[in-house]
Amino acid sequence: MMKKLLLSIIMMLTLSPFTNATEVVKDGKEYPLEKLREQNQKIIKMVVEEVSKNLPQKVNKYTQMIKIRDENLTLIYTFEINASPKSDETVRKEGKAKMQKNVSKGICQSSKRFLEAGVSISYEYISASTKKELFTFTMTQKICKELKYD
Repeated sequence: MMKKLLLSIIMMLTLSPFTNATEVVKDGKEYPLEKLREQNQKIIKMVVEEVSKNLPQKVNKYTQMIKIRDENLTLIYTFEINASPKSDETVRKEGKAKMQKNVSKGICQSSKRFLEAGVSISYEYISASTKKELFTFTMTQKICKELKYD
């Protein structure tokens, strides 16, 4: 799984960091921003396909990644938490702030090139027992800079 994930991340490194420009000069020619976004979307779809092949994937004793999908220029990872016998409300109350801090820092550091290319990354956590959402964290380059994780 890690080798394939690493391969996927390496593919993502080819994403263009020029998302704030209206046009980019490439090989002496103007390259429209819309074309760069289309390229990024294709690469994201390839990442989703590759990572999906190895799911579900155990993350730790309580968590497994069960799904990855894309929405426009956002990679959305879905994790299932099995914290039984704790209730969903207890997991939300006890775990959200701690998880948000750790997840945010991890995404900002490990996915810097994704974020620079205008790709947002979202981590969704659902309950293994009820299948209800526990919490979601979405990171962008702007958020990481505000948190000073870049």
